[in-house]
Formats: sequence, C-alpha cells, structure tokens
Amino acid sequence: MFKLQLKHFALSALAIVSRRYLGRRPRLLQVAPLALIGIISIGSASAQPSSSPAPSTIETSSFDKEVTDFFTRELTAHLNEIKSYDPAPDRIFGAGTTGEYTWGSFMNSVGAYAALMGQNKLGAHDLAREVGQVGLLEYRLKGTRFSQLYGVLGLRFFGKDLDTNPVWQSLNEEQRTQWRHFLDISAFYDPKTQQVINLPENYLGVAARIASASYQLGLLKDRTLVDGVITRAARPFLNNGIYSDDAPPTGRFDRYSNEYARFVWEAAEAADRKDILEAVRPSLKEQMRLWWDLVLPDGYGYAWGRSMGVVSYMDTLEIVGFLGAHPEFRPAPLDQLASAYYRAWRWLRHDYNDKAHVLSVFAFGRGNYAYITRDREWQQTINYFGKGALAHARFMEALRREQVSSFPAEIVRPDVARFVFFRKGERPAGVWLVRQGQMYFTLPITTGTKPGVADYLPAPHGLTGFANPVEQVYASMVPFLQLTDGRTLVTTDGADEIEPGIDGKSLRVVWRRWAVLDKKAGELIDPHITSEVVWRIDGLTLTRDETIRSEEDITLYRWWVAVPSTFNRNLPMMDPERRDLLMDEHAGLLVSVKADWPMGISAWTPGDSARGRGARGAVPLHLIYESPHLHLPAQQDLHWRMTIKLQKVL
Repeated sequence: MFKLQLKHFALSALAIVSRRYLGRRPRLLQVAPLALIGIISIGSASAQPSSSPAPSTIETSSFDKEVTDFFTRELTAHLNEIKSYDPAPDRIFGAGTTGEYTWGSFMNSVGAYAALMGQNKLGAHDLAREVGQVGLLEYRLKGTRFSQLYGVLGLRFFGKDLDTNPVWQSLNEEQRTQWRHFLDISAFYDPKTQQVINLPENYLGVAARIASASYQLGLLKDRTLVDGVITRAARPFLNNGIYSDDAPPTGRFDRYSNEYARFVWEAAEAADRKDILEAVRPSLKEQMRLWWDLVLPDGYGYAWGRSMGVVSYMDTLEIVGFLGAHPEFRPAPLDQLASAYYRAWRWLRHDYNDKAHVLSVFAFGRGNYAYITRDREWQQTINYFGKGALAHARFMEALRREQVSSFPAEIVRPDVARFVFFRKGERPAGVWLVRQGQMYFTLPITTGTKPGVADYLPAPHGLTGFANPVEQVYASMVPFLQLTDGRTLVTTDGADEIEPGIDGKSLRVVWRRWAVLDKKAGELIDPHITSEVVWRIDGLTLTRDETIRSEEDITLYRWWVAVPSTFNRNLPMMDPERRDLLMDEHAGLLVSVKADWPMGISAWTPGDSARGRGARGAVPLHLIYESPHLHLPAQQDLHWRMTIKLQKVL
C-alpha cells in the first residue's frame, strides 16, 4: 500500500519542493503554492537490509570467537603500523593520532586485549613492552585526564604487583619516575579545593579512578589524597542522591551520569571504601534501570546529549560488561542484557571499515562534537578495542559462570511509558521514556552545553525518522522565538513545571523563564511570555500541543521550528490541509501542523553541511515551519499543534 501510494504521488507530482535553507529568513510561502505535490529524493540515509535472514538466536561460543578473532586481527594490524614511539607516527591507516587521549587509549587497548586473551605476546609484539613505551610517550606529550586513566589501567591489566608486572619490569628507574609523573592527578585536580581545573564534574570520577588504581599498584602512597578525591567524587550520591549534574547547578544530565556512577563505584572498590559503595549503590540500581529503558532496538543507549554516535554503542558494551561483573545492579536477566550487547556490537562492526581499519566517525552525514577532531580519529577507533576488550572479558566471564549458552539476537522488553525526574524543586529536570511497540523515543528536559543546542532540546530523540544535527544551535522540534531586539528565546535548560501523565502517555511542561541563545547555559530570563506544551502518544501518533501567552502586546521578528529527518524523500499532500510524508523505502513519518496564525512551510536538503550531520548518520531532509512578524496579543492564548504519525511499509 505504501509503495503504491509513493508511485501514485510520484506520477502525479506537480512540482519539486527542494531548496537550501542557509540560516537566513526564507521567503514565506503563500497558501496557493502549498498545494504543490512534490517529491524530494536524496541519497539514502538508511542502512540496507541484509540479503540473508539474520539469526534469531546467538550461540555464545561462536559470538565469543567472532569478537576475539576481530580484536586479534585488527590489533595486530594496528601494531604492525607502528614502527617507533619516539617519534610516534602522526597517522595510522590514514587516521590522525595527535589528538588528546590517543596514546592513552592505545595503552588501554593493548592491556585490555592482553587480559582478555591471557597472553603477553601478539605475533612479534611484546604487549607489556608496548604499554611501557607508550606511557613514556604520553609523559613526553604531557597527557592528562583520560590518557592518565587509560595509562594506569593499561599498566594494571598486567598485574597489581609491580615486582612481577612485566610492564614495570621493562622500565629503568628513570623511566619509572617518568611514569609516576605521568600519572600525577594534580595535572587536572586540585586536592586543596577538591575541584577539577576548568573541567566538567565528570572528571572527578576520572581523578578518583586514577588515584585508586595508582594506590593499588603502590605508585601513589598518599592515602589521604586517595580518600579525599573519592569522597569528593561521591558527593552527588551522598544523602540519597541518584543522578549527577555534570555542570552544577545548571542541570546538565546525560550519559555521563551513568558513567560517573560506575567510575565512582570502581574507584571505591579499588580503594576498599565500603562507605562510598553503600552511598553509590542506590544510584547505580536506578541508573541501570533508566539505561535499560533507554536502549534502542539497535543497542544505542543515551539518545541525547554530547558524546553520542559510536560512544553510546560502546557505552552499551561497557554497561553490560559492568552488569556482568555486578549482578546486583542488573535491570533484566543476563541473557536479555546480552541481546543489547550483541546489537551494539553489530552496529559497531558494521560501522568499522575492515579495509580502512577505522570506525567511520567522519563518514558522509556523520556529526561529532567539536572535540572529536580529525586528529582523534584513530583514538576513537582504538578506544573501541580497549573498551570492547574489557567489556567482552567481563561479559563472557558472566555468561560462562551462569551457563548462558545462547541468547536472543533482538532486544525484547515490555513496553514502557514513564517519566524520571533527575531533580525536582525550582527548576526541575528529567526525561520522558516511551517504548510502545514501534513508537519509542526519549524526551529530555535538561540543560545543554549551550542554550538551544539541539542535542539537549526537549524533543523525541530516538524517534524513528527524527534526528538532530550534532552540536548545532537549531530549532530541532522546539520553536525559536526571535525578538525584534535580536535576542532569541527557547524553551530549554530545565522547566518551571513538569507534570507527567498518570499513565505515562502524556507530559505537560510549562516554561515562564526561557533560555537565550548566545548566553550561558542555565542563564534564564523572564520575557513575560509563557509556553505550555503537552505531549501525547496514541498508538503510532505523537502530538505536541503548545499554547503561548504573552503578558504584553508584542510582535516577534520571527517564529520558526524544524523537523530534521533521517528520511530522504518528502511527499507534500493537500487533503484538504497540508501534510508532509517523510519517508525512505522502509518507513515514514506523516507530519502535519495547525496553528492560530499563518505559517510558511518549506523543505531543505542540507547535504553534508553541519546541519545535515547526525550522530549515527545523515539528516538529509528538514521541514521548516515559520512565521515572520508573529503578533502575540496581550493576555491572549495562541495555540499550535504538530502531529507526527509513524507509517509502516507493507
């Protein structure tokens, strides 16, 4: 039916609606041209289905062999490319190696592989010596933070007793002194103020792990320093805290909250701080339940915030590995968690280019936060080896211990519709979790790295066919209101009221204080304009109803909102009102908007520009709704509604 409908509209198309939207205010389309029926077709952004049916059940032993064979083959290839560490190569397989954390990530990968396989040799390579020499390289590079963490973990993989640790034994006294300097956390942590230096608070977890692992190895003798940094890192979880704000007090809650809790737990384990373990335990139980409700069918975890793309799939590997080693925090049986691990692994393997020997983090349409530069391309790939090898060792140990010989290839979980508060009070924050059959998404109400950045807007992240352009200040499913004085308002950075529906299938949110573009995150103003938004789900339909009320008579310079899509075609229809069918050969979204005011509608194809790049692939087609010079009468409600319906291909 769907394909017949596509053919019918293709044959009867009256116009092609396609043009570039370059950030300027486009010409407002009048009513008559909106009756045009057109097709926009860009190169497909969707993965093609496999020609052979996928297995429904995965055998543990065969999967284990696949993973270990991959790591053996690829780590050998990468090691063979390195002829010297002094000087070190600035590119490996064409990927840059000069960005931060690169060589520390490599140390972690080599050590994790050695521990996974139980061997210190790989072909002609002495893995312990490799780690020792890379540590000296990081010392010369003045590597800090994650480089230090990965360095000390790489060392610890070869044993906690330095007298028998082959890495340590391969070093002379001068080199050992350099290693100690390399692992000194004072490079980014001030023990007097107990603060990380000009960094987000998740780095407290990094400092705690470096200190505790160094203490385990006997490299750090100052127990007071170790206890101090661990206690400071645990502060968000003391007094029954559950979620950590990465940039207090703004309320930036994202994937780092889960990672941070795991880091504090592992630091406390290494330092035998039972009091801290007790404080973090409730957080990990709740955060793992949240993660399990967030996981998408392909193994993708946190669908909003920074550090997405391949990182969120690696998160799934790491989290399942952690849960394998810590059964008390499991939100589901191990065989079900194994399905999430498998799906994430499949995505990463598909993303890995076997010929180029790198992950495709800079492929067409792939967006990354600015700190993921070309100089860190190899680091992203080698981090996959390190995180994956450690996760796989833990994962397989748990499967063998609990005699799980096979597990489902697909993630099977009951439906979910609930809201989780990250914090309550004056400026509450949280996330709406929806999984109702084919309708699934994550809608966060939290603070981003800067106002209006699309990765953190209260939009249905993970919804089929919808994706935001990475690290772009963009009206991605959330309107921007530009005032005549040049300021632009957006409803984000928490909210003034959050009221979840009793059944979890609706969400009412009120904003009286708004974020302003180009201001600091969490810096709010009261423009005497109130926005009340009610989201509802009904089967395969999602609606967003917004009521805007101004206390004063005001005319906006511009009101606009976008629907960026991973679909690559558009069928505008008039029957009798305008609707847009965004689609590819597999699925579609039927989008319609009604408003109390005239509204122009246009389509934009951004290509490989910044606004066409998503965390997992291209965002090739954007619908733009806008109204210039929108008048808001004093003390009167204005209303608009967006309806989005999932379409299935029969």
